[in-house]
Amino acid sequence: MSIRNDVLDLFFPPRCAFCHRLLPSQGNGVCTDCEKNLPYTSGSDIKQRVPFVSCVIAPLYYEGSVRESLLRYKFGRCTGYADVYARILVTCLQESSDIKYDLVSWVPLSAKRLRKRGYDQARLVAEKTAALLEIEAVPTLRKVRNVRAQSGVGSAEKRRANISGAYAVPDVKAVEGKKILLVDDIITTGSTLSECARTLGMAGAGKTSAAAVARHRD
Repeated sequence: MSIRNDVLDLFFPPRCAFCHRLLPSQGNGVCTDCEKNLPYTSGSDIKQRVPFVSCVIAPLYYEGSVRESLLRYKFGRCTGYADVYARILVTCLQESSDIKYDLVSWVPLSAKRLRKRGYDQARLVAEKTAALLEIEAVPTLRKVRNVRAQSGVGSAEKRRANISGAYAVPDVKAVEGKKILLVDDIITTGSTLSECARTLGMAGAGKTSAAAVARHRD
């Protein structure tokens, strides 16, 4: 295994998922400077109030190197970052006593956007997170309307209207009575998470909690 890693390091030198600087060897994907100096949320800012969601946590603010990292992840095919994000998420989850869950799920892309991108960024983080938590990752939601990207919609009210009715639960039995941890990459206003949790609740799910890699500071 070490020989394989040496070969990979030679042709694909490992880089920090955030500052993109070269790392000395295969490791956890984050340089020591970023590990210490990332814009971590703290105190009450770790959690965010979102309708229909019992608790929402995000370990990082969506700014600076975190923003650049997530943009590379979503649009630059840097799918290996999912391992780094999951590790940070799990650390945050393990420090929170408010979040209880039976399974891990995610906010899904529409079929159209999935074909264009080639991968679902929230699903990758959710599956890595579930693996670290030693719990099942389950596809509980399907996006049934290909709405405009929330980032280009505008106000919180417009975002709520844009996303309304966009999701469905294809297998009601899979969510009935379950406490669900819903994973996403970024929280802005929380409208998408709220609509997903509302949809799950109408299908009979128990409490829905949520975790995202990063959130906007405001």
